[in-house]
Amino acid sequence: MDRNLAMEIVRVTETAALASIRFMGKGDKNGADGAAVEGMRKAFSSVKVRGEVVIGEGELDEAPMLYIGEKVGCGTDSDMEVDIAVDPLDGTSLIAKGLPNAIAVIAMAKKGCLLHAPDTYMKKLIVGPKAKGCIDINDSIQNNLARVAKALNKEISDLTVIIQDRERHEEIVSEIRRLGARIKMFGEGDVAAGIATCFEDTGVDILMGIGGAPEGVITAAAVKCMGGDMQGVLHPMSDEETTRCYELGLKDDDIKKVLTLDDLAKGDELFFAATGITEGDLLKGAVCYDKNRIQTHSVVMRSKTGTIRFVEAVHRLDKSKIIEELMEKYGNI
Repeated sequence: MDRNLAMEIVRVTETAALASIRFMGKGDKNGADGAAVEGMRKAFSSVKVRGEVVIGEGELDEAPMLYIGEKVGCGTDSDMEVDIAVDPLDGTSLIAKGLPNAIAVIAMAKKGCLLHAPDTYMKKLIVGPKAKGCIDINDSIQNNLARVAKALNKEISDLTVIIQDRERHEEIVSEIRRLGARIKMFGEGDVAAGIATCFEDTGVDILMGIGGAPEGVITAAAVKCMGGDMQGVLHPMSDEETTRCYELGLKDDDIKKVLTLDDLAKGDELFFAATGITEGDLLKGAVCYDKNRIQTHSVVMRSKTGTIRFVEAVHRLDKSKIIEELMEKYGNI
């Protein structure tokens, strides 16, 4: 794929961030999500690919924009067909409450290379590059922590495990505490938490627990770009979620299968981009200088080269037709 696509998709996440930042702390998570979705969709209209959304905002009858199966991009027959996974606003409650780590994210790969994950839960285990090859999602927490600690030249007591603050994780939390490792809890933002394991300066060594399967695919693309490792197992938590798996053609054995990084995000031509909306551990939040200028902070990655770029940009709102259209609908951003 054309390496210039990296900068094209970061413009898409920037637009989603610009569209949603006006909702920060206002308690309207649906409004924030709707603005991010619309901003991202409009920005895709200038990206020269033939894209299909494989991870999106739901099915056609559930979401008016960026639904699963929607075609995006302005590519012609001569342009590449790609799979696109999006989360225009990862952390809707975070932005509604003005909390850290709300981001806009995209993953892109050649057609057929991103898992078409059902809208269900997934058990996940994620580590950074130094611990690649050390994890086994079917093994005990103790054995996984021991192997990761050895790979990182640490004691188990020096490890930091990031885990979502949910009742379903009480047993995992108890076991980690018994073993003496540190725990960092997060409320929302599966993707940001997962990729934090691949950046040493976050202090996070391993992610464990159950989160969204669609977010797992997006996270896998980023982890692969950074040389980390990830395993997942679909974990439907209701009959309705199991039915969704069957509707995608999955059998019981498929649901129980351990999904490696290559199952989740195949090949070596993957792109990932994320833009901070609220201040976070990895990315700065959008900053409004005045009514016409907003600064954003983004990261964009390419698996083929392993390149990770951080992009700071100051946007002139009156110079963007897309932003002008969104301002007309949502008011001053």
